[in-house]
Amino acid sequence: MFDSRHLRTFHEVVVTGSYSAAARELGYTQPAITQQMKALEREVGVPLFTRAGRGLRLTEAGETLARHAEEILEGLRTAQQQLGALARLRAGRVRVCAFPSANATLIPAAMARLQAEHPGIRVELLEAEPPESIQRLLRGECDITLAFSYPGADAEVPPEVQVTPLMEDQLTVLLPLGHPLARRQAVRISDLAEERWIAGCPRCRANLLQVCSDQGFAPDVVFTTDDNLAVQSLVAAGVGIALMPALVLSFMCHAKVTGRLAEPHVRRQVSAYVLRDHLRVPATGLVLDELVRAAASRVGC
Repeated sequence: MFDSRHLRTFHEVVVTGSYSAAARELGYTQPAITQQMKALEREVGVPLFTRAGRGLRLTEAGETLARHAEEILEGLRTAQQQLGALARLRAGRVRVCAFPSANATLIPAAMARLQAEHPGIRVELLEAEPPESIQRLLRGECDITLAFSYPGADAEVPPEVQVTPLMEDQLTVLLPLGHPLARRQAVRISDLAEERWIAGCPRCRANLLQVCSDQGFAPDVVFTTDDNLAVQSLVAAGVGIALMPALVLSFMCHAKVTGRLAEPHVRRQVSAYVLRDHLRVPATGLVLDELVRAAASRVGC
């Protein structure tokens, strides 16, 4: 492996044609240039220069190295510039994996502010429900994961992962607009024992079963899907009702569907998960900060 300092000096000797001229350009003494070139020749294993009168002539090895030296040094300059940009938050790529309703709500708000203030940072957006999204973080497939958990069902988080709570998301009952209970501001879960239900992802389905069990009944689940738009369409068509997070209400697409607060209140915790080592990357920390701000702006909505 060549010493980059020796390579820069070699390139200057080639360009200027002598040790003394290179010394003047670089601000070194001539003996210092001589010592560096001897050290480089030891690294290469063969002479790089021969004397031609008072001047220098490149050996075959010297010509070979000269052809590559400028390209190598330009690559180093480019790398230094890019690393400097990363350190100053002018550039960087951050991979974020989130569940669908976060991708439709928290992510757009955070990314709009990020793009306005730090346009050089690029975010690659992935989608997965927990616990798969957290596994993707542990496998190194993303830098930040947004995931949710329900009371009493928190999964153990490895010590190398930092968890940043973002917000609590109130659960709501999704009803067809003409449903008799749609006139209420809030709906008791116990009043829905005879309803047919649309269940969501495995974690949400498990929560639905637990909530209903706590109210003394087992829900009649007639359809299961983790597609929020599909759930809305099924509710609108009268196939069943659903227990959905309030985040979903902000992108409700069906005029024939309405959401009502569930009683007793049930909230899921939305958090950001980051490998602790990744927090040392400035761009990752910045994206996390923007996600925290986006979640804070939704509290109380």
